[in-house]
Amino acid sequence: MNILITGIHGFIGSNLVNTLKEHHPIYGMDIVTPQKEGVLNTFVWSKMDRIPPVEIIIHLAGIAHDTKNKTKAQEYLDINVGLTQKIFQHFLKSTATKFIFFSSVKAVADSVIGDQLFEEVLPNPKTPYGRSKLEAEKYIKNELGKWEEEQTMNGIDHNWKKVYILRPCMIHGPGNKGNLNLLYQFAQKDIPWPLGAYKNQRSFCSLENLVYVIHNLIEKDLESDIYQVADDESLSTNDIIKLLADSLNKKLRIWNIPKWIIRLAAKLGDHLHLPLNSERLQKLTESYVVSNSKLKIALGIDRMPFSALNGMALTIESFKR
Repeated sequence: MNILITGIHGFIGSNLVNTLKEHHPIYGMDIVTPQKEGVLNTFVWSKMDRIPPVEIIIHLAGIAHDTKNKTKAQEYLDINVGLTQKIFQHFLKSTATKFIFFSSVKAVADSVIGDQLFEEVLPNPKTPYGRSKLEAEKYIKNELGKWEEEQTMNGIDHNWKKVYILRPCMIHGPGNKGNLNLLYQFAQKDIPWPLGAYKNQRSFCSLENLVYVIHNLIEKDLESDIYQVADDESLSTNDIIKLLADSLNKKLRIWNIPKWIIRLAAKLGDHLHLPLNSERLQKLTESYVVSNSKLKIALGIDRMPFSALNGMALTIESFKR
């Protein structure tokens, strides 16, 4: 099956190409069009009319969550919603049968109330990033509903088009440049970890499990729906620091500095644009456990193929390379 991937040069796009190119012809779309191994052709957004017929569209393109808070709210809307509108209209008018949209758990909630976050929770994002992803989801659902109603009125079956909205939690793997990479650089310096006082549990999503999900959505005829994507087990930040120390053959040193001192340092970082600021502190220390039960039921599996520890170990090894 011919597959179009938007955001082909990004972190997730590059890794998807590496795994899907062995099984499917791949086309790309991005803001630039350099040649990429395994991709037949890459198009810029203004040349959508030149895209050849494809069966699958995977929409990754967008602005990621900016922990430095330099991205304006309108930029999130212009890109995360605007590009989604363009590519989804292309999908509805095309012969493509499946549309896979990468949203985020942040489209639902900035913090988890209770033990886990489920798809049934009423979305209430607070950040511009989360709101932009939710707006994109709403647009897709509204436009799909209009299209299905029009097909029904014309006596045409609409079930041949499937739409999957994925809400992954923090994705990690080769090429990751987010907080995990920052933690790795920190561990390399062989200095004590100062946030040991925070005892959190957080869900992650390894690229191996994410690719497994994508393969299944491509190959199986699942009903259109919204799915959260996460590894089965949650990890604490202290767990990750231990994994990093073991991988680097460093002595594990975790300091339990009082939280009020850490919060004060983070507020100082807000004003001085230091690596540790209030938002990054929250991401590193909050508990955010995401349920993947709905997805596993749909796929007919009891467990995801990669454990959280195995996936994280592979990510750490990629940092070392």
